[in-house]
Amino acid sequence: MLKILTVCLGNICRSPIAEEVLRQKCIDQGLEVVVDSAGTANYHVGSPPDKRMIQTASKFGFDIANLRARQFGPEDFDDFDFIFTMDESNKSNVLRLAKNDKHRSKVFGFQEFAGVAEPNFVPDPYYGDAKDFEETFRIVEQSAHRIAIQLKNWKP
Repeated sequence: MLKILTVCLGNICRSPIAEEVLRQKCIDQGLEVVVDSAGTANYHVGSPPDKRMIQTASKFGFDIANLRARQFGPEDFDDFDFIFTMDESNKSNVLRLAKNDKHRSKVFGFQEFAGVAEPNFVPDPYYGDAKDFEETFRIVEQSAHRIAIQLKNWKP
């Protein structure tokens, strides 16, 4: 069983939707997975996802209302096989906590692993409007599909 972690800044917009969509895309590919999400900052620990992302997820058939934000920690390197970050800042913050090459080898940009060059990050819709949340969802959904296919064919 693959254990996957998606990571953004606060764990209330991008990584929770990536967690849920990636879980479903992996299941659709016949993969047995555990998918979780975390934030590099502790701003929202224990909080549900942003209500705008909950609404966007629901609009597209996903339920993320019961998820709760948590902060990424060094133990996550041992608990997960893949750690997907939403942007370069998140990736740098995660890699800063890595203790060795094995830890570093688990960290990938979400878009990087999906093989998507543009955009090469998942945009943070937090300061945007409904259109920005839907655009972030669209990017996550398309990339999650590609990631699930990559994981199905993954040969470590």
